[in-house]
Amino acid sequence: MASSSSPRIWRYRVFTSFHGPDVRKTFLSHLRKQFGCNGISMFDDQEIERSHTIAPALRQAIRESRISIVVLTKNYVSSSWCLDELLEILKCKEEIGQIVMAIFYGIDPSHVRKQTGDFGKVFKETCRGKTEEEKQRWSQALTDVGNIAGEHFLNWDKESEMIEKIARDVSNKLNITISRDFEGMVGIEKHLDKMQSLLHSDEDGAMIVGICGPAGIGKTTIARALHSRLSSTFQLTCFLENIRGSCNSGLDEYGLKLRLQELLLSKIFNQNGMRIYHLGAIPERLCDQKVLIILDDVDDLQQLEALADETNWFGDGSRIIVTTEDQELLELHGISNIYHVDLPTEKEARKIFCRYAFRQSLPPYGYENLAERATELCGNLPFGLRVMGSMLRGKKEDDWESILCRLENSNIPKIDAVLRVGYDNIHERDQILFHLIAVFFNYENDGHVKTMLADSGLDVRLGLKTLAYKSLIKISTEGEIVMHKLLQQVGRQAIQRQEPWKRQILIDTDDIRDVLENDSGSRSLMGISLDISTIKDDMDISARVFKSMRTLRFLRVYNTRSDTNVRVHLPEDMEFPPRLKLLHWEVYPRKFLPRTFCPEHLVELHLEDAQLEQLWEGTQPLTSLKKMVLDSCLYLKELPDLANATNLEILDLSRCKNLVEIHSSVGNLHRLQSLEMVFCKKVQVVPTLFNLTSLESLVIMGSYQMRELPDISTTIRELAIPETMLEEFLESTRLWSHFQRLGIFGCAITHQFLSHPSKRNLMLVRSVTGIERIPDCIKCLHGLKELSIFGCAKLASLPEVPRSLTTLTVYKCPSLETLEPFPLAPGLRISLSSIALDWVEKQGD
Repeated sequence: MASSSSPRIWRYRVFTSFHGPDVRKTFLSHLRKQFGCNGISMFDDQEIERSHTIAPALRQAIRESRISIVVLTKNYVSSSWCLDELLEILKCKEEIGQIVMAIFYGIDPSHVRKQTGDFGKVFKETCRGKTEEEKQRWSQALTDVGNIAGEHFLNWDKESEMIEKIARDVSNKLNITISRDFEGMVGIEKHLDKMQSLLHSDEDGAMIVGICGPAGIGKTTIARALHSRLSSTFQLTCFLENIRGSCNSGLDEYGLKLRLQELLLSKIFNQNGMRIYHLGAIPERLCDQKVLIILDDVDDLQQLEALADETNWFGDGSRIIVTTEDQELLELHGISNIYHVDLPTEKEARKIFCRYAFRQSLPPYGYENLAERATELCGNLPFGLRVMGSMLRGKKEDDWESILCRLENSNIPKIDAVLRVGYDNIHERDQILFHLIAVFFNYENDGHVKTMLADSGLDVRLGLKTLAYKSLIKISTEGEIVMHKLLQQVGRQAIQRQEPWKRQILIDTDDIRDVLENDSGSRSLMGISLDISTIKDDMDISARVFKSMRTLRFLRVYNTRSDTNVRVHLPEDMEFPPRLKLLHWEVYPRKFLPRTFCPEHLVELHLEDAQLEQLWEGTQPLTSLKKMVLDSCLYLKELPDLANATNLEILDLSRCKNLVEIHSSVGNLHRLQSLEMVFCKKVQVVPTLFNLTSLESLVIMGSYQMRELPDISTTIRELAIPETMLEEFLESTRLWSHFQRLGIFGCAITHQFLSHPSKRNLMLVRSVTGIERIPDCIKCLHGLKELSIFGCAKLASLPEVPRSLTTLTVYKCPSLETLEPFPLAPGLRISLSSIALDWVEKQGD
């Protein structure tokens, strides 16, 4: 069927095809009266003169009717007029999605399908003298209409009850027909296109397809839109909603499955209170029917076993769509066709929010920043955008500001109630892991989290898998764990709902102050996360507070506001917990770490903006350390001996402006992958890095005293060059077989450099204030994939670029206003600022 995204306007609700002498004054008159009582308009053919061929007016009436009802009687096939009507009706079913219903009035459906019995005899008489093609088309049409599930007159004791049932069915079908409810809904067409490709509508076999994603992402909305769009092409349809929680009804497994089957069959046959007595009812009733069934919000395997255990329960062409937050449930049921719903783009999210907040697609003047903040707070989650938009509609700017400030640390109750359902249904140990990710490990690598929690008593591997299956987190192909920001709030609020003595993580400022100042912490405490910008007065930490916290593994002190003046005072004899794995303390207030500090179990040391002059003396047991961030430690003068940090992977010394020397032990960190030294202004020499075969990224910018590039391993992949000339760069790159990305920051770009052969695929030219043009020989870099040019104020022209280039980005180059056209590679993505955009358009001609 060719479907349209814009619903048709139907002139008639119902068209009936019938043999007048059989039913016009009896059955049809009663049906018309019942339709009138139900508010259903029916086409009246009284004024159309009958002839041997179907009249144009009748053909038009069929095409303008939403539903066609074919009343099949013994003499229906005595009329070629009726048979031509049937051909037109089935054509409309295929081409425009018309709903077709069949009523077998005193005739057996099998006689219609096979053209046998008295019905077949009449049909053969009508076919006499007709062409073979005409007879074949009529025969196929009768077979098709005979396969449509319909009302069989002989199955009813009272005709009046059958008529009432038909009227109800027609009303229901009109209510679920393709509507305008989803027309213009942001992003819905993209979802429907992807779903329809998974449904394989052209295949005959029955199929079960899953829609999976976190709460509030729009799974049910997508399923409703699909039901609206596709229902007309199925014999029977059913949207069974809110199945979640049905397994908690108190029934045993058998009783539960019976009840679920009763619900489905009652709804699909529109017969309230249907009773069944065995679990074969669904396959018995639906095995020969083409059905569309939506099972919404499934949360237990028993539900699927009861309602769609096998595809052979349903007729050919049937489609069963299951929405759930639980991917594992789908996989356990053998469902491999799964649509994972993604968040809308930022542009789509803003549009969704504005539709609810302002009843238009863009924010009015003055509300642009507020709308952007609100959208960001919702993390682009459609349900959150709808709720927040509706809540803020009609509010003044001052009210918006107050509400948004309040919601930065808590969810709207309506949003929280929806998102909490998945969290509430996981095991207590998985809830602990959920809390830890929400507070400490969002956007961290799964391997890093497993290391951090190795001795926690949690089954981290299974826990992460469970949270991902339940759509509470996502784990990328690179292993990055991502928890949606609204789910983070669910985790934080769940921690706060716990009894204080049960909390293993502290995040509330007042609770943490009480613990740190009065030494009142729980002995089962795993983590503390304190935002010092929320402290109202200076805090004096007790000297012995951490000594008793032998289970504390994660200590995070951070500052979300740079203008805070509150100070945290540490005593000289303070001790850190003995088994600390994460020490993240921004603006650490003392010149040294505690002298008794033993980092034997430390995995991550993050001391950004610390007042430190020295970390520690001598060597320390650092075999567990993997990440060391000393960014903006302005007073740090020397780096300690890191010889024992044999597993260190990331070392960030950026903006350590008084750091003079990089300890020679860095040259032996064989697992080091990334070394950053941005604006280390006093560093002159870096030890050789030639033996660091794991080193992939080296960033050395703003290091004015450095004159030579250190010896670098040939496995280096990414390099950002400092503003000073690095004399040995050209010679070194000849051996760099894995090199891919290069950033050039403020240094001179020579013809010799650009003409040098290299396998790099990205070049970044940034803040080169004196450069007016890039040499023509750049076109010879045949492996270059990406070229980005930022902030080159005097750059006036671009040369021809290599055909291998896939991405060209030029930003904040105000002198680059006119360009000489050059041929571009097919598919080249271009992002340009302050230049002649019409030149780009001409390249596509």
